[in-house]
This record gives sequence, structure tokens and C-alpha cells, in this order.
Amino acid sequence: MLPLLLAAAPAAPAARPAAQAQGPGLFGAFFALLLVLGLIVGLAWLLKRMPGSGFRPADGLRVVASLHLGTKERAVVVEVGGRQLLLGVSPGGVTLLHELPEPLPAPEAPRLPNLKELPNFAQLLSQRLRRTR
Repeated sequence: MLPLLLAAAPAAPAARPAAQAQGPGLFGAFFALLLVLGLIVGLAWLLKRMPGSGFRPADGLRVVASLHLGTKERAVVVEVGGRQLLLGVSPGGVTLLHELPEPLPAPEAPRLPNLKELPNFAQLLSQRLRRTR
């Protein structure tokens, strides 16, 4: 049995270097990552510039207001050429419900709360804790 072990011992170190295959390394992985990210950005840029891609709003057409009526149904006010139309949108299609005689008023711009007028958090928390006991 000892002669078999001695015969197999020189073959083992020769097999080790062939079994250790090295990958592309850190630089190769970083380069591949940059290549994939550049490809994604380039395709997004290309899609944005293609006509009919849906990323650019149509000229002369604007959604003024939208209201969900059900899971798949909506009422939408669309402005087309200075006229505002009330449309019903459902999975079955789009239906003109009414043409508005005068345009809807412009929505008020959202305001940020004044931080100086906010109530004291510590007081609100202590009041809430007293009520729950």
C-alpha cells in the first residue's frame, strides 16, 4: 500500500495548478459593470428620443384632472386645443361624457407646512399616553 501512496504523491502537486482557474479579476469585473450600466443608460436615452415611445407628452394634449371611479374605471378631464373634455376610461374603451363649457380652475399649488406652527411633539406624545392609560 505504501508504494501506491508514493506513486500518487508526485501526481497531486501537478494537478493543483490546473484546478485553480482564476477569473477576470477585480478590474475585469469593474469594467464589465461599467459596460452594462453604460448600455442601460444608452438604451434609455435612445428610447426617450424615438418617436412614439410614450415618454414624451403629446403636443396640445394635457390631462387636467383624473378621478378613479373603480378598480379599472376613471373619469378624466383632458384639454385639447383650448377645449376641456370629460372622458370615461374603462377597459372597454374611452367615451366622451361631456364637453365642459368653461375650463376647470387651475389647482392650487401645494404648500409646505410652516415648521414654526407645528405643535410640540413631546406635548402631543404625553397627551396621547395619558389618554390611553
